Amino acid sequence: MITKSSLILGVGETEEEVIYTMEDLRYNQCDILTLGQYLAPSQRHYPVKEFISIEQFQQYRRIGLELGFKAVSSGPKVRSSYHAEEVFGELKYV
Repeated sequence: MITKSSLILGVGETEEEVIYTMEDLRYNQCDILTLGQYLAPSQRHYPVKEFISIEQFQQYRRIGLELGFKAVSSGPKVRSSYHAEEVFGELKYV
């Protein structure tokens, strides 16, 4: 069975919290991780606390791969199902 989880960033989390969560996901045998930017749908919703830089998303991807995730999609426009079919197609032969 292949498992996947997703984190939406920019709501006030620290880098240490993100990495700890990634480590916890791998400890629990999560295979695929997506990381994306939180965008408030309206003024009434929880506000964006930080816009994560492209460099930070790239760093999180590198860390995730080093932790042993089979695939990591990381970027401001990435969502939970981001390129899911392509990623799964690559993984089913791993």
